[in-house]
Amino acid sequence: MQNAECRIEKAVTTQPIAVNRTFEKIATLQANVERVIRGKSEVVQYCIAALLSKGHILLEDVPGVGKTTLAHALARSLSLSFQRIQFTSDLLPADIVGVTVYNQDQQEFEFISGPIFTNVLLADEINRATPKSQSALLEAMSEGMISIEKRRLPLPDPFLVIATQNPIEHVGTYPLPESQLDRFLMKLTIGYPNTLDEKKLLRAGGAQDALDHLEPVLESQEVMELQERVATIHVNESLVDYLMHIVHTTRNHPEVSIGVSTRGALTYFKSCQALAMVSGRDFVIPEDIKRLAGPVLSHRIVMKDRRSARGDSTPEQKFIQRILGEIPVPR
Repeated sequence: MQNAECRIEKAVTTQPIAVNRTFEKIATLQANVERVIRGKSEVVQYCIAALLSKGHILLEDVPGVGKTTLAHALARSLSLSFQRIQFTSDLLPADIVGVTVYNQDQQEFEFISGPIFTNVLLADEINRATPKSQSALLEAMSEGMISIEKRRLPLPDPFLVIATQNPIEHVGTYPLPESQLDRFLMKLTIGYPNTLDEKKLLRAGGAQDALDHLEPVLESQEVMELQERVATIHVNESLVDYLMHIVHTTRNHPEVSIGVSTRGALTYFKSCQALAMVSGRDFVIPEDIKRLAGPVLSHRIVMKDRRSARGDSTPEQKFIQRILGEIPVPR
C-alpha cells in the first residue's frame, strides 16, 4: 500500500515537471528562430505549431521579406536533415523524388533518391514550377511516402515541407490547385518588418550572419516526442462544438462554393492543440481557435465570387473574420 502511494505521489510531482520541460524546449526553439526573424513572433509561433502538428507550411508574400530566411532558420534550429529545391519552370518530378538508373557495375537497376528524402524540405518559389512538378509533392505531403517504379518508399520521420511562393499575379507563376493547397496545414504571410526591427536589420547588414551562426536546439527524437504530446492537450467539448460550427459555416454559407474539408477540420483541431502547447498551456482556449482560423482555413475555401485578383487571399480572409464575429464564443 505504501509503495502504491509512493508511485502516485511521484506521478503527481513529476507530471508538472515534464510539462514545464516541454514548454521550455518550445520556448528555446522559438527564441532561437527569432534571433534571425525579428519582430514576427506570431508567424514563428504558427510555424512551430505546424511542425508539432506534423503539418506543412506555405509562406506567401512579395519577394524579399524573409520567407526563405524563415524556412532556413527553422530548419537550422532543428538537428534534422535539410534540403532545398529551387522550383523553376523546367523542373521535372524526377528532380524532386529521384530516378531509377542502370548500374553497369552491379548489372542491375538502382534508385537514386531525390532531395525529397529529407526531414525538412524547402520548396522555394513552388509556384514557379509547372503543375506536373508541383504534384510530385502531393503523396509525400499527405502520406509521408513516395511511389516510384511500383514501389512505395517511406520518407524520413519527421517530415516537414516549407514552401514559399510569390503572389501569382507576378510574371511566370502557376497557381497551386485546391487539392495541393489542402495539403498545407497553414498559409502564412510574413509582411514587412516594423521600422525599429528593419533599422536593426540594416545596421546588422542583413540576417545572413545570424543565420550562419544559428545552432540546433532540438534533436529529432525531441521533435517527435513533442509531436506525440500534442494529442494530450485538453480541448473542452464546448470548444470542439465551436470549432465545428466555424467549419460547418464555411460549407453551408451562400457565398462559399467549396467549404473546409474533413481533412481541414482535423488539421484545424490538431493545430489548435499545438498552438496551445506553443503558448505554454496544456489546454485550448477560444483565442487559439480564432487565431488559427485564417491561417488554417482561408486557403481551403473557394468563394463563389472570384472576380477579385487571381490568387488574392483577402476575400477569404475577410470572410473568415466576418463569420468569427457572427458565431458565439463559448464561455
